[in-house]
Order: sequence, then structure tokens, then C-alpha cells
Amino acid sequence: MINVVKLSDFRNFKAKNLKFSDRITTIVGPNASGKTNILEALYLLSTTKSFKARLEAEMIKYEETIASITGILDGIKLEVKITTGDNGWPKKKLTVNGVPKRTIDFAGNFKTVLFGPWDMDLVTEAPSIRRKFLDTVLSQIDREYRRSVLSYEKGLRQRNRLLFRIREEGIPRSQLLFWNQLLIKNGDYISQKREEFIQFINSSPSTFKNSYSLNYDKSVISVGRLEQYKEEEVSAATTLVGPHRDDFIFFEGKRNLSSYGSRGEQRMGVLWLKMAELNFIEKKTEVRPTLLLDDIFSELDHEHREIVMELAKKQQTIITTADEHFLKGFGKVERIDLKS
Repeated sequence: MINVVKLSDFRNFKAKNLKFSDRITTIVGPNASGKTNILEALYLLSTTKSFKARLEAEMIKYEETIASITGILDGIKLEVKITTGDNGWPKKKLTVNGVPKRTIDFAGNFKTVLFGPWDMDLVTEAPSIRRKFLDTVLSQIDREYRRSVLSYEKGLRQRNRLLFRIREEGIPRSQLLFWNQLLIKNGDYISQKREEFIQFINSSPSTFKNSYSLNYDKSVISVGRLEQYKEEEVSAATTLVGPHRDDFIFFEGKRNLSSYGSRGEQRMGVLWLKMAELNFIEKKTEVRPTLLLDDIFSELDHEHREIVMELAKKQQTIITTADEHFLKGFGKVERIDLKS
């Protein structure tokens, strides 16, 4: 769990030190006071990525050149520094206890589950959002998964370039062989771990009246499948099979929630998923992740607000809200007040 976070020239904060309870901490303040920015900093320490920035340079305070986020956990000091770099391109430096680390070795030291209003997009928006969710969860608990994703993405870019050259320059198809093998090897591992996660989710008991499930639409990559689509791939100059084409679909009973679910049912489907995600990370690592809740209570009815309140008591939880009315059911909690 996280004890202290220190922010320097990060987003709207010039300098800010924050202390968190080992149970529930609430961050209260009006809109534009920086509540979500604090959760973004925590998520960055967890995954090395932002859930809101289009460009990493956006996280540096206006007219500054470097932002730093330092997190103090039990026996671990994590630090992320983002600089504008040469020619304005941002650079990111990661350290654990002062020792420089690669992303593959930094991610997962601080485990989190994040739940915000934008997570509704998991049900209704593009498959890339759902693949990113799978990668974020699995990368926190499995170093080999992180390595496989990085290797697969690099191989995919190289293979697509070769497909373009085969189409435009007529280079021999044999040049694909190495990249085919690399994609198959790493793709198999990625698909295996995604399937394992989704099977765990589907076997998780639900506290809701509704019966939710995920249908994994897996794009298998193999020698046979690459051979099957070889002409189409050259024509499109794009690899057409593999985990970069994976998707999953939310169901309530036999109904596709994206097409036939109400807004409320979709919201509960995401809450069910997040609850199972907490249990999955705990099972795999024997560490209960920190739960980050960004202004979700206004999105929930009374019954499901009660469910989240009970869930918040089961691990370290950090909650943002602009409306103190939603915090009455928590009793005595650590509180951070922000001003606009």
C-alpha cells in the first residue's frame, strides 16, 4: 500500500505532499482542484502510464520542464520523472529505491485497481480499450506478460513494415519467417494469460441479482492462420490475426450489454468486473491492491453505492469526490481537502 506521495510540478501542483491511510482516504474538492490528478499520479507509480494524458508532456506543469512523482510504500521508494527532453519530446525516468529501472521492472511494485466514470467505455467503445484493460491488469502481476507484450508490439511493427515492402517493392516473403515465429511465441503467451484472467472473472461469484459474464473473442495466431490470410495481409500491409485483434464482450445472461443493456446494467457490469479484478490480483500476488475510485458515487444508485462502500473497506482505498454527501456512510476516514 502507499503511505506518502510527493508531487513536484505535476499537473496543477507546484509542490504537494500527501499522506494516505492504510484503510480509506477521501480527497475532497471542487472541480478543477486536482482530485483526479492525484489518482493519475498514483496510477503512474503503479503502471508507469497515465489514464488521461494523450501525451506524457501534458503531465508537466505549464511552463515547467520536469515533473516528478515520488511514492513511499512499505520499504520501497518509487519515483517517476518526466522531462520535456531534447526537441520538446518527453522522457521518462523510473527508479526504485534510487536505482534506475526499465518499465518491465518498475510496473507492479505498487498494485492498484482504478474505477472511474470513463470505465463505462469498456462496455460500449472500441476493442482497443478492452485490450488495454487486459494488458494493464496482467502487466501488474506478471513480468513475463509485460515482456511478451513489448516484444509482440515491436515484432508487429516490423512485420507490418515488411508486408508493406512485399506489396510495394516485391521483396521475398521469406523475410517474414523470423517475425512470424516471434509473434506466435509471444502471442501464445499473451492469449493464454488473457484467457486465464477472463475464466477467473467468469467464475467469480456476483453480489448482484444480475448474472454477468465476459465472452473472450480470441484472435489465434499460428502458422496455419498466417498462411490462411497471407494474400489479404499483403494487400492490406497489416497483420490480420493475433492478440492485437482480441476483444471481449459483456453479457448479462444471454444479452450483449453493449447492444441491449441499459445504462444501469452496463455500469453494474463494470463494477462486477472491477470487484473480480481486485480478487484476481490478490490471488495471483497475495497482495490486496489499492483501490482508486474517481468520483463514481454520483454515477451509482443507493443500492450499488452501498456495495461500493462495503468494498472500499476491504483494502486500502483512495476516493475522490466533489460532493461530501456521498461520504457519510464511511464513518471516520482520512481526509485530504483541496481548493480550486
